[in-house]
Amino acid sequence: MQESRLFKILYHLLDKGQATAPELAEKFEVSVRTIYRDIDALSGAGIPVYTETGRNGGIHLLNDFVLDKTILSETEKQEILAALQSIHITRNMDGSRTLQKLSALFQLHSENWLEVDFSRWGNPGYDNETFELLRSAVIRRRNVKLRYAGSYEEIRERTVQPYKLVYKAKAWYLQAFCTEKQDWRVFKLNRILELEVLEEGFSQLNPPGPIETFEGEYPKVTLRFPKEMSYRVYDEFDKTQIQRQENGDLIVSANMPEDSWLIGFLLSFGTRVDILSPAHLKESVAEQAKLIYEKNRT
Repeated sequence: MQESRLFKILYHLLDKGQATAPELAEKFEVSVRTIYRDIDALSGAGIPVYTETGRNGGIHLLNDFVLDKTILSETEKQEILAALQSIHITRNMDGSRTLQKLSALFQLHSENWLEVDFSRWGNPGYDNETFELLRSAVIRRRNVKLRYAGSYEEIRERTVQPYKLVYKAKAWYLQAFCTEKQDWRVFKLNRILELEVLEEGFSQLNPPGPIETFEGEYPKVTLRFPKEMSYRVYDEFDKTQIQRQENGDLIVSANMPEDSWLIGFLLSFGTRVDILSPAHLKESVAEQAKLIYEKNRT
């Protein structure tokens, strides 16, 4: 109990600059004599605390005292400031006062090194609002009603119990329990057309595992790209999935879902991709390309 009070006294002095023993006694609900014993204990621990008598007297810390010589290293202080800056940016909140206070406390300047914008290009802010509403629902454990564009040209309403927001493969996903299917599902935030956070809450959730386990095992797809497409290939695939050939071509092997999204994704490369396997995927892409040609040739 005393150790906790000692830290609270220290932080109070760091924040206010000074205090009187009666003020501290009232704040921490102990006697003035106990406060003086605490001050002796802080002094004995190497904290430069002293008392002054007179009209403007009280209990003080040396003006140049900072936490680096007692609790936190220089690196730890920098990490705290960086973490707080990341939190207030990703939460879309104004955390500047906290950062300013800690920067002054640590006697360090906090560089504005990170900017996070969840919105797509040309989007005025709906994506940011979606993220913030879902973040709140996850923390408060509130059901969410979604209007969602699925993978098979269906737009449906779902009521879900949100568990976690996950950033994976350059996109944000919501890991949630679907009350309709009575099973776990993953929803891509960009496909959430509308959402409403409900007042109805839910208890602690126990997901079966990371989001990879929700979709099952995807088949392996092998592709070949010419070297001119390197910029796009490294945008879309991890370097561990890419093998560069002697002529500069890139062979990509990745587990991918065989659905309408994959067909559209491969068509986006035009003639700059060869589908090496599976063979039926090559046929599906060719058939879709033929339909596009027939539709747009006149």
